[in-house]
Amino acid sequence: MMIPEITNDNLYLLLPGKVSAVAAFYADEFGCAPIDALRAFYHSDTFKNLEREDSKYWHYGPVALYQEFKEGL
Repeated sequence: MMIPEITNDNLYLLLPGKVSAVAAFYADEFGCAPIDALRAFYHSDTFKNLEREDSKYWHYGPVALYQEFKEGL
């Protein structure tokens, strides 16, 4: 079975798991509600890069994404 190429058209399939993990790290560290953590991440430059295939942020695991996100706070 061949793995399909990641494009801007199918990148959205990879995002939910990564976004939820980053939000969980943030909520745990800062003691906020998960919905507030999601909002903070969705409004970040890290998320803007993550949703662009050409940034290759989709290669990052949740820990690396969280570190990148925290650097931008």
